Amino acid sequence: MSERALLERFDLVADNSENIPLLRRYIVDLAVRGKLLEKTALDISASEMLKRIEAKADSLLKQGKLKKQKPLPPISAEEVPATYVAHCTFERLGNVANLQKGLTGIQGAISGEFPLVVTAAARSTCDHYDFDGAAAIVPMVSSTGHGNASLNRLHYQEGKFALGTILCAIFPIDEELVSARFLFEYLTAFKNELLVSKMNGTANVTLTVGKIAEVPVPIIAPAVQRRVDELMTLCDQLEAAKNECEARRDWLVAASLHRISTAPATSSDSGIDIETAIALPEAARFHLAHLPDLTTRTEHVKQLRQTILGLVFQGRLTRRSDDEGLGIDLVNEIYTQWEAKESREARTEKLKLSARFKCDPPFSAPATWGWIQLQFLCDQIGDMDHKMPRAVSVGVPFLSAKDLKDSGELDFSDCKYISEEDFVRLSRKILPRRGDIIYSRIGARLGKARLVEVDTRFLISYSCCLIRPKHQFVEKRFLQIFLDSHLALNQAHSGVQSIGVPDLGLGEIKTYRIPMPALAEQHRIVAKVEELMALCSQLTAQLTSTQNETYCLLEAVLHEALGSSSNLSMQ
Repeated sequence: MSERALLERFDLVADNSENIPLLRRYIVDLAVRGKLLEKTALDISASEMLKRIEAKADSLLKQGKLKKQKPLPPISAEEVPATYVAHCTFERLGNVANLQKGLTGIQGAISGEFPLVVTAAARSTCDHYDFDGAAAIVPMVSSTGHGNASLNRLHYQEGKFALGTILCAIFPIDEELVSARFLFEYLTAFKNELLVSKMNGTANVTLTVGKIAEVPVPIIAPAVQRRVDELMTLCDQLEAAKNECEARRDWLVAASLHRISTAPATSSDSGIDIETAIALPEAARFHLAHLPDLTTRTEHVKQLRQTILGLVFQGRLTRRSDDEGLGIDLVNEIYTQWEAKESREARTEKLKLSARFKCDPPFSAPATWGWIQLQFLCDQIGDMDHKMPRAVSVGVPFLSAKDLKDSGELDFSDCKYISEEDFVRLSRKILPRRGDIIYSRIGARLGKARLVEVDTRFLISYSCCLIRPKHQFVEKRFLQIFLDSHLALNQAHSGVQSIGVPDLGLGEIKTYRIPMPALAEQHRIVAKVEELMALCSQLTAQLTSTQNETYCLLEAVLHEALGSSSNLSMQ
């Protein structure tokens, strides 16, 4: 397959911004293998380029503009991909570029007119500049930390700029022979092989300037590098256009879902006019008619899920039957039974009668529904001992907040395990069983509610709590739906006790205010939500499959265009 065939299927790239890095790597691969431009008599040989760079370095040393460095070792055959050896010469990066560690402390930087390059994608600003020129920039600390070696991104910067002390700027010694943009694109394309592989450390995984200087880079003709720069500029424009398109799509998705959420509910006795009465179904029809265009990423499906849950608690997802009873009556029955129990047990429980009158609705719900605090709907709300038990390789599953899958299930595939002895000891306080709800209460996954639908023996860490519904009053799935909605999450954020890592206490969870329809209406709502969520799951699976197929197809096209000896495989 020729490059023309690739261009004929260019929509594979243009339709998905995640494919653009593969296209960039494709361009670099072509350049290194001598397939980007045909050789001409005007091309400078690699040996001549290296002689000129060495002469330029000597001149800069004499002028005091370049520091003398220790000689770098020759490049071994194992350091260069076999598919590239026959096509070009390689040299240590430190012999063709001036490497400079950043001079500005990021935390103490004062905002100003100059860009400050940091590890994040967006630039900060600074009141001074450290360097002036075009440079490829490499972070010298792991992007993930905690003993993991990784680099999310490199940077390219031109002009006057300040640079954080945990980054290294790479300036070509001779800008006429070596392009900083080409170095940036080459190092980005193969950052895992060339840079991440050189990172070391236990807790803090880092790179040094010396290690970066040892990276081998290809010496290719300046004309080829200029062509790479031109094509990368086109990729920049393509990516910017795609990002702008996605931003507009995100706005349209949000606006469409907001229209569904805020459209007035239909009612025969509300006195609203016909135009207003059809606003909700009309908004829903618009969204469904344009669903393929409005759901191109899994984030869009997540928004759709939350919109559905929002409609539930506005009473607009299903229509109430007159013979189902009223939520207000159900709430009154719950309070009546609780008061009678309190009288018999001499009010030994911690709950107070006054709590009944402290349930101010935090949002609007149907007038036929009642409001109640979570503690009145549950037989138990509790958590595990705060001291973590010792992990073992084989034992009883010990789930944490990370094991609450976004798909709505408990995930046992990557959980920790504890010993049988610890399980017996800890289960005396709390032991999950089928029908319980596991609710995350700490960290970034705060507010995830997952129903226990397995009979597996397991315990939960302090990052979660167990909620055991009174099934005679509340449908367990209905309660889980509420706890997993943004309406509950809003109450969670208002009850968070810590400034750093979110930490929601049991007291705050117990006083969540919940809108309650009659039990029969709860069952109908659950059935409708499960039907719609199943469609959302199908949509997510379809999106994921389409994205994977598109990526694999593009990669196959590129491999065929390059030939079987390509070094294009993404890491």
